Amino acid sequence: MNKPRILVVDDEPDLRECMCDVLSMAGYETESAENGVSAIEKISGNVPDLIITDIIMPEKEGIEMIIKLKSDYKDKIKIIAMSGGGKIPPEDYLCTAELLGVDKTLKKPFNVEELLNTVQSIF
Repeated sequence: MNKPRILVVDDEPDLRECMCDVLSMAGYETESAENGVSAIEKISGNVPDLIITDIIMPEKEGIEMIIKLKSDYKDKIKIIAMSGGGKIPPEDYLCTAELLGVDKTLKKPFNVEELLNTVQSIF
């Protein structure tokens, strides 16, 4: 059986790398992107089973990317949105992501157990 493929999208390199390491150790195939532009390029060639994306990022941020993915792929891609907030509290960003149809949300900071439980709930 193929391992589920997960694309982690976050502009923080350390968090992105840590999440990929944790998910790989849990048996998932991972790939990463530093922003929405890079993520869309990677997805166009090879659609992952799940995208975990930050909302506040430079270039194409998460909300914009979620709208594009939902438009282009409908329900073919599962999405987990994460946020630590910005100019408004993280709950507000995550609520917007839920309204756009993401499958789950994660409020930063989260721990390894929360990450794995959220991902496992998708599969």
